[in-house]
Amino acid sequence: MNGQSSQQQPNDGRHDDDAPLTDFLASLMDYTPTIPDELVEHYLAKSGFQCPDVRLTRLVAVATQKFIADVATDALQHCKARQSSIVKDKRDKQQKDKRLILNMEDISKALREYGVNVKHQEYFADNPSVGLDSAPRDE
Repeated sequence: MNGQSSQQQPNDGRHDDDAPLTDFLASLMDYTPTIPDELVEHYLAKSGFQCPDVRLTRLVAVATQKFIADVATDALQHCKARQSSIVKDKRDKQQKDKRLILNMEDISKALREYGVNVKHQEYFADNPSVGLDSAPRDE
């Protein structure tokens, strides 16, 4: 009878701070992420993680979707910066092309900011005959 019994918190392990997290996890049941559950479950199982709770699978899908969106946004910024520097280098600005062309260099720079190093070949050709002389040589 020390007066503390009316102010005791429940011992079920929940706190008032957990309410937003609980609501968010509950909302994942009604949400269909862009990345299918089967794909996320495949890669989770491939890494050795198994969980029957679909909310956790969807949480990983939402986090992956956010990561991809952030990388794509950063790559777009790198692309815009690269193409604006090309236009500044050219003397004739009237031939400026309005299309943005995203290349592997832009994506690599964006991923590098997140600690992912992408190595690609220095030379890549779509066609095996690219780079070969088409004219016969005189010996």
